[in-house]
Amino acid sequence: MAGARIERLVTSGTFSLDGGTWDVENNVWIIGDDEEAIVVDAAHDAGAIAEALGGRTLRAIVCTHAHNDHIDAAPALAARTGAPVLLHPDDLPLWKQTHPDRAPDGELAEGQVLEVAGVSLAVLQTPGHAPGAVCLHAPALTALFGGDTLFAGGPGATGRSYSDFPTIVDSIRDRLLTLPQDTVVYTGHGETTTVAAEAPHLQEWLDRGF
Repeated sequence: MAGARIERLVTSGTFSLDGGTWDVENNVWIIGDDEEAIVVDAAHDAGAIAEALGGRTLRAIVCTHAHNDHIDAAPALAARTGAPVLLHPDDLPLWKQTHPDRAPDGELAEGQVLEVAGVSLAVLQTPGHAPGAVCLHAPALTALFGGDTLFAGGPGATGRSYSDFPTIVDSIRDRLLTLPQDTVVYTGHGETTTVAAEAPHLQEWLDRGF
């Protein structure tokens, strides 16, 4: 794995959608080694993310989805580092709400594989929380970078525009709970969980209708 590791940076800001705004704290995940890295979800503070990167080469800024709290710092981080911003095209309508004059630099697609520090990150399309939501699976790190698709204790929220509860449950059941049970889920907010911890909750989620 060439010294690949996972680093967490927590940034603070706001989430806005459907006319409401809420204070939030976001997890920014940095995957790499001493030479290069990928950032998952450039949230709120490009300066803090750049400081955490140090002198490493940033290979990509991956957006798990395009809610503003996950992408607001992406263009500024790209400008500082030269790294491309990658987003699934189904989330472009959400992206344009935050960055109407700056498009992403590249697309994410099911089955795409990103490489950094000797580690492969496979793109899994997991719509529901947002139409273009994706997760990144890194088997060599026993890791899943899940954005807001799966949290400790349940799926991401689906009560606002562009979201759908049956779709997110299908994504979790078919794409995430089929991964190795010891896979650690690095979430977009809050603490990590595991596939094993979340698998027994599926019927409970269906009954509660998050």
